[in-house]
Amino acid sequence: MSHTPHELAEDFPEHAERMHDLKMSDPHFARLFDEYHTINRAIHRAETSVEPVEDRQSLRCARRACGSRTKSTLCSAVRRRSMHGA
Repeated sequence: MSHTPHELAEDFPEHAERMHDLKMSDPHFARLFDEYHTINRAIHRAETSVEPVEDRQSLRCARRACGSRTKSTLCSAVRRRSMHGA
């Protein structure tokens, strides 16, 4: 098992700039992004024994759900942008 944080920018390197733009302009995306980051850091801290956690599996499920919502929001924004020629 890797103890490297699972960052969104690593999942979507081609959309790193768009994610930054959305964090600045879309409060919903910014909240999702921050929520994912917070959960991800908690998992990383638990896996590296920095901070014990009772139920890592619940955190992983929360990260997966939040990641899916974030991905959906990102993909919608990318589609809208490409439809408008930006």
